[in-house]
Amino acid sequence: MKWLLLDGFNLTFRAFYALPELTRPDGFPTGALHGWSRLQRSLVEREKPDRVVAFFDLEGSTRHLELHPEYKANRAETPEPLKRQIPEVKRLAGLLGARVIERSGIEADDLIASFAARRAASGDEVLIVSADKDFGQCVGGRVAQLAPTNNPKDPWVRLDSAGIEAKFGVPPAHVADYLALMGDSVDNIPGIKGVGPKTAAKWISEYGDIEGVLAAAPRIEPVRFREVLASSADLLRKNRTLVTFRTDYPTDEAERPADFDFAGLSAFYEAMGMQAARKDLEKRRQTELF
Repeated sequence: MKWLLLDGFNLTFRAFYALPELTRPDGFPTGALHGWSRLQRSLVEREKPDRVVAFFDLEGSTRHLELHPEYKANRAETPEPLKRQIPEVKRLAGLLGARVIERSGIEADDLIASFAARRAASGDEVLIVSADKDFGQCVGGRVAQLAPTNNPKDPWVRLDSAGIEAKFGVPPAHVADYLALMGDSVDNIPGIKGVGPKTAAKWISEYGDIEGVLAAAPRIEPVRFREVLASSADLLRKNRTLVTFRTDYPTDEAERPADFDFAGLSAFYEAMGMQAARKDLEKRRQTELF
């Protein structure tokens, strides 16, 4: 069985910013809805999965905030037009045939990682759709990442273990160590100042992981980082915990099938003033693409 796992908020933001501001006649914003509809439908046509699951965050991540109260605290407020569309994006994803999963206090990333590990262990093929570099740590065996590109002719790139290593300079098993060294400004995780991708990859390649890098601090190159690393052990270990996904959350509800709802989707498009999408849906139904 082939699973398509959608990183809900990551893709919703991408859909929102990919199109100009669109509204239905009464002014309700619909740009993210148009973008999500095109995105999910094109992914299904491209990959032909047996099941689709869309995972969304619901409130903050308890485990991250307990360890690092400033986690994601620097993020800008979600634009109001996008905020108004998020409940409808979730509804739309379900109508398009995705099982929608969210759990209070647990980050969607952890749920995706848990579900991917479980299905891959059962012999299924898993494709995680996200631009988030953190998902590199999940890749390997029967799990791959489908990441967006800036090429309109080929908008997605499939990353297997070799692809992740080519992209970051480290294998999937050490992506978390690599990210812990650099930190992540998007999630407000401070790394070692001055350590960029090349330095992080070099150290991990030479010393294996965070503990290896810390043990090598007295002889590490460049010399200027020796004292900094020696005094940053707690920070780096905390960072590694923050960026490492948990894979032990129960995700049984994600296994329940969800059906494409033609009538419901047609009514949704009508209610949202998405007439072109509704007409295209009817045309596709007549050619048996749905």
